[in-house]
Amino acid sequence: MQAESSDHVIVLHGIWMRGIAMLPLARRLRSAGFTVEALDYPSVLGSWTDTVSRLADHWRERAGGKVHVVGHSLGGVLALHVAATCPDLPEGHIVCLGSPLNGSAAASRMRAIPGGNWLMGQSAAVLRDGLAAWQGQRPVGVIAGSTPIGLGSVLGVLQSPHDGTVSVEETRLAGIDEHRVVPLTHTGLAFSAEVAAMAAGFLRTGRFPSEAFA
Repeated sequence: MQAESSDHVIVLHGIWMRGIAMLPLARRLRSAGFTVEALDYPSVLGSWTDTVSRLADHWRERAGGKVHVVGHSLGGVLALHVAATCPDLPEGHIVCLGSPLNGSAAASRMRAIPGGNWLMGQSAAVLRDGLAAWQGQRPVGVIAGSTPIGLGSVLGVLQSPHDGTVSVEETRLAGIDEHRVVPLTHTGLAFSAEVAAMAAGFLRTGRFPSEAFA
């Protein structure tokens, strides 16, 4: 275990998940020397505007050192949206794991399925449309998966390569600092020790370790 730093990490889950699902990733980042919390937020119910506001307030409350965010899937989209719209947040880096920053074809396809919009709730629009180009407010690294097993494969709408839920192309966003593709499924990105090590490296330096998945 490395010496603990003053840097804090907020870990955000994806849609239809809870913070408890991110505990393995949180433990690995903690072992890498960060203070870490796996934060719960409403991914379906409620208002997207309220969710953004609550995360921004929580982010500010953790000020004192650098405050980083690692977001899986929708969690990464949420993190970048908050960072882009709230310029007064503490300094820190963002890592997105399998996040459809350019919009999700699977989310668009679900709109045509009875109850699909209800299942996605407040996250439907941002998942469908994605985010504007990143303006460099802080360093951002993205890790995408390329093992095609998951819901998107069943829907039959994903461009290859993809992780079963999100295509690699959907994770690319103009202006981000680093982008890596690894041989994992969408869910596997959140549970991989190698991905956790890559994320920790980016949080420290703003660059992914060159030896990861070598």
